[in-house]
Amino acid sequence: MSDVPERWTQASVYPDMWADPDKDPRNNEGASPDGELATLQDYLTNYRLTLRMKCEGLDPEQLARRSVPPSTMSLLGLVRHLAEVERDWRNWVVPGDPAPKLYGARDADFEAAAAEQALVDGAFADLAREQAATDAALAEYADLGERVGRDGIAVRELWIHRIEEYARHCGHADLLRECVDGRVGQ
Repeated sequence: MSDVPERWTQASVYPDMWADPDKDPRNNEGASPDGELATLQDYLTNYRLTLRMKCEGLDPEQLARRSVPPSTMSLLGLVRHLAEVERDWRNWVVPGDPAPKLYGARDADFEAAAAEQALVDGAFADLAREQAATDAALAEYADLGERVGRDGIAVRELWIHRIEEYARHCGHADLLRECVDGRVGQ
């Protein structure tokens, strides 16, 4: 018997999907959002949902399971990392001293992602809080071309970088989840 899980999906309509269209919270029936900001917000919302979906139904050990050595990447590490990233990008916008790191220096967000329920609950709470705070900070700027922060970064660039960060890590989450229990789908 192999330690490699068998590939599977819950979807029955399209076998390469994570869920059937009528059960997928990312499924937008109808017209796409109007306007650039609404489009950016929609993409970010869907990538955030994708990350949560990739983590659903797993216990702390599965969430903390590392990918392949020497990588320290795990689904729990990704959740912690994205909470840290949200805070970091907000630090670029909000005046004053930057908020301190959530999990410590360097790669502590990944390295200290242990299989403990309290750490899992804390990571998801941190992520939700940091997402809301960064969303609120960026909501102050209706003009996506406005330059903000000490480095004068365009608000548009901050939105796009956040989308890129989630998209890249959702790709990692696809592979991590498949390694954990064999579940596949976009």
